Amino acid sequence: MAAIFGSDTRWTAGDPARAAKYAAELVALEPDLVLAVGTTVLGLLLQATRRVPIVFVEVTDPVGGGFVASLAAPGGNATGFTQFEYSMAGKWLELLKEISPRVTAGILRNPTITSGVGQFGAIQSVAPSLGAELRPIDVRDVNAIESGVAALAGISNGGLIVTAGGQQNLHRDLIITLAARHKLPAVYPNRSFVTAGGLMSYGPNLLDLYRRAAGYVDRILKGEKPADLPVQAPTKFDLVINLKTAKALGLNVPPTMLSRADEMIE
Repeated sequence: MAAIFGSDTRWTAGDPARAAKYAAELVALEPDLVLAVGTTVLGLLLQATRRVPIVFVEVTDPVGGGFVASLAAPGGNATGFTQFEYSMAGKWLELLKEISPRVTAGILRNPTITSGVGQFGAIQSVAPSLGAELRPIDVRDVNAIESGVAALAGISNGGLIVTAGGQQNLHRDLIITLAARHKLPAVYPNRSFVTAGGLMSYGPNLLDLYRRAAGYVDRILKGEKPADLPVQAPTKFDLVINLKTAKALGLNVPPTMLSRADEMIE
């Protein structure tokens, strides 16, 4: 996660204490605008200021989080681009079932934030129709992740869904390593997990989101108000598959899935 003003950038590395410090630092600079990446950063910036314009990216539920009044009319000093609607989380379970039909899915999620609850709820809603059993795994710390994944690996046909969130991003390399060690097929929320060795991801095209965010930055700096610019959802989604990882896991990726892939890594 990051917050940016001009060439002044702060990287939080998923650390809430660091994020709070950096949010206060940026607001103290009295910038013309701040670009905020992620739900945690946005929340902290809005605690620090209701005056400085904020354009956000990769925020899952800005209305549920209390950051904007509505998507159509944000009504405050922040607007931007959501990561996805909760219903999209059900797609991760569909993909996992497609590559491992009898899977029991472990769901790596953060139950302490609105988006963590919402994503898990969306997966739960489609599980009965897919005949899938779910096992939630909290991402509160390294020990919880390691013990949860190890327990999942102890059952037959275990698989992993990694929901979107700051803690998941922070522990990305650990999660990928654990999935490989325990031979678990896994679906991730964005491409960065797959390029780092994960099996597959389905999520918004982040490059497209940031390009659109740049348009909002330009419009606000030219005089428009965040309150008048609607919060927008992603319009491009990518399925990315790591064929090398699939081979290491002994998985045969279905031809129908390969034909739908936007990118294949070999």
